Formats: sequence, C-alpha cells, structure tokens
Amino acid sequence: MTFPTRTYAAFLFDMDGTILTSIASAERTWTKWAIAHGLDAATFVPTIHGVQSVETVRRLNLPGVDPVVEAAAITAAEMEDVGDIAPIAGAAAFLASLPAERWTIVTSAPRALAEVRLKAAGLPIPATMIAADDIPNGKPAPDCFLIAAERLGVLATDCLVFEDAPAGITAGEAAGADVLVITATHGMTHRPDARHLKIQDYLNVTATVTSDGELVMVSL
Repeated sequence: MTFPTRTYAAFLFDMDGTILTSIASAERTWTKWAIAHGLDAATFVPTIHGVQSVETVRRLNLPGVDPVVEAAAITAAEMEDVGDIAPIAGAAAFLASLPAERWTIVTSAPRALAEVRLKAAGLPIPATMIAADDIPNGKPAPDCFLIAAERLGVLATDCLVFEDAPAGITAGEAAGADVLVITATHGMTHRPDARHLKIQDYLNVTATVTSDGELVMVSL
C-alpha cells in the first residue's frame, strides 16, 4: 500500500476495534443485557459498536427503561470483563513512535471504562483523551474529533482519524478529517467506503515526523 504524501498535524485514534480488541468483551455484556430485555441478541448486538452506550439504549425506546441507568450498569459490567482485551497488532509500537503532543484517543466509551481497557491492553492513556463524558453529542456527530483537535491545538481538517466502525468514520468525515480504516476486528463487515484507505493492523506501517513536526504515514 502507498499512502498519500500529505502531512498531518495530528493523529486521532478511536479505541475499541482500532487500537485494541474489546469486541468480545463488549458483545458478551451486551448479549446478556439484550436477552434480559427480550431482544434478539444476534440482530441487536452488531449495532452497538462505535456509539455511546446511553445512545444505544435510548434509540431502542424500551418502555420503563432509563437509558442513563442501564448504560451505567452495562459499563460497570464491561469494566469487570477485560481478561481477553489486547492491543491491535503493532499498535503499541506505533503509538510509542509518535510525539506525545501529536496524537490522542477519541472514544465513545466512558472515561472509566476506556482507562480500564487501555490498561488491560498495555496501551498509554493520553492526557488529552476524549471520552463519552467529555462531549454532549457522540459519534456519528463530529464533536468528539473537533474537540480532540482543539485540545491538541490543531485543526481537525489537518488530522488523520483512525477508525473501524461506521459511526466513527462518519464523525471523522463530518469533522473534515481524513480517515484511515482499521479492519483487524470487524474485517470488511462494516463495508467502509472505498474512498478510505484501509489497513489490517499496524505491523507494516510507520509514521515519520517532518522537520516542522508534521506526521506522514509510510508503508514498510
């Protein structure tokens, strides 16, 4: 694969499915919740990815169900199930190669859950991380990426977003950023738009830093 030669002011990474694998953990928790609420888990569970838990529950409009309370309970259950969480291949080394002020994580998970998962995967927690707690409108709204870029002191249009799920891809596009799709977890299940570059993982890519501190993606 040959990447475009354009430079970026910063890299913005989704978390689940993009730099670590927590899909199995999340789906176990959500499957139990779906069955308890009389939902068809096989149909419902694939819809949870990339969106804040409270929004996932809210859009079901279940009678007598408080989305905030349910989302909190789901998050608590997910925080207890981290045994098989691991980094996407090559992600740890790739992140470690980046200047600390040139990247951050932008996740739909609550901050407490995000920190637990990142620690379980052995990945760093950037001080500038954006979590569900930090934004009023979650993905696919662009707010999270816009705020993340602002925290890094750059424009979102000068950023490269790393994503795996449709909601996040849409959010990155809406923020005006370029999007690179990671296929390690979902494969091509989500059928990302052909105009986006795709990589399986981080084993065969690196980033170089230009003389003025900009980032460039390079294939190995």
